[in-house]
Amino acid sequence: MKRSTDRILTTHVGSLIRPVNVLRHMMHKALGEPVNEAEFEADVTAGVAEVVAKQAEIGIDIPSDGEISKPSFHNYVTDRLGGLEQQPPEKRGAYYAKLSEEFPGFMKQYNAMYKTMWMSPELDEEKVREAVSIPIPRSHVVGPITYEGQDALQRDLDNYKAALEGKEFVEAFMPSATPARDDAEAGEVYESTSAYLYALADAMHEEYKAIVDAGFVVQLDLGLPSRNQVLPGNPNPSPEDLRRASEMQIEAYNHALRGIPEDRVRYHMCWGSMNTPHTTDVPLAEVVDLILKINAQAYVIEGANPRHEHEWTVWKDVKLPDGKILVPGVVSHQTNVVEHPELVAMRIENFASAVGRENVIAGTDCGFSQGWNMARVHPEVQWAKLSALVEGAAIASQRLWN
Repeated sequence: MKRSTDRILTTHVGSLIRPVNVLRHMMHKALGEPVNEAEFEADVTAGVAEVVAKQAEIGIDIPSDGEISKPSFHNYVTDRLGGLEQQPPEKRGAYYAKLSEEFPGFMKQYNAMYKTMWMSPELDEEKVREAVSIPIPRSHVVGPITYEGQDALQRDLDNYKAALEGKEFVEAFMPSATPARDDAEAGEVYESTSAYLYALADAMHEEYKAIVDAGFVVQLDLGLPSRNQVLPGNPNPSPEDLRRASEMQIEAYNHALRGIPEDRVRYHMCWGSMNTPHTTDVPLAEVVDLILKINAQAYVIEGANPRHEHEWTVWKDVKLPDGKILVPGVVSHQTNVVEHPELVAMRIENFASAVGRENVIAGTDCGFSQGWNMARVHPEVQWAKLSALVEGAAIASQRLWN
């Protein structure tokens, strides 16, 4: 994996707002309406080319394919795994139950409208509202977990390679979901949660290896259990319960990464992409030792979220292991306010002072559109923020290497 040897490199978390034509297809799919698959595939190919070209134009050093083909950064994999069956949406519990106890009025309002997307005048507004109001279904384990997404994965790899051709990037990465599902439980197929996680790890290993074999860095992309979550059979887990669950997940992550060189792996730790109070977030200091157990060279961690921005100081007390890279979020995905490049530079310099300039790559907190219907900012603002990221990294580089 490339390092910031003579300047601060830039990247982001992966998910970008889908182009209008792709959004239209995904909206129709969500509504159960017929879609011309040939047109969808053509629009996905064009969409990947478009977002990769835009990243090159802005000056991002380590791009992604934008996850253009995926309906969401996490649940896309449900279609690539055999052994899972979707349950009716009404069986799913409330989102962010702990926050709902602390902020019942706000969360009631937020849960009713948290799915938002850029309302292009080219899309039917009534259909958009109908599509985004559909609850996310849960999954149920009905058989042995297998990987069946080879064709979709190859499509993504081919599109990405074609889009990168002729572009001058330092490196390229592709996100992939971790072997952990918060939308499904082991059911009666596996004797324990651990056995289920290892089955998921065996299946997802195929996707991770294919991404790396294609020449890309793979990014495992999902946070560990947080105070907002419940555990199977345990609706009110203690901190100790959550820590044990995290340790179990990490064992599965590392099992899934077996045989894959550590320097081809990034791990993204997220405290949730929602624009909520974040008062129930686990402090970084409580989980940093767990994060560092994941067999990845780079750790992508929120740093612009105002609930966590101060946590760059954690790295003054916790030594980043030799050879590792920190990719702090220095630009937020949650607000349409575009960070000033001087602020971006200041955040980068804070992290560089703690772990060393060569060990920092500047990034974003999370993806700008974790799902097709979850655009956190307007597309114009998305690109402005990434431009501010590049400008801020240039300012920091001038200071750090002067």
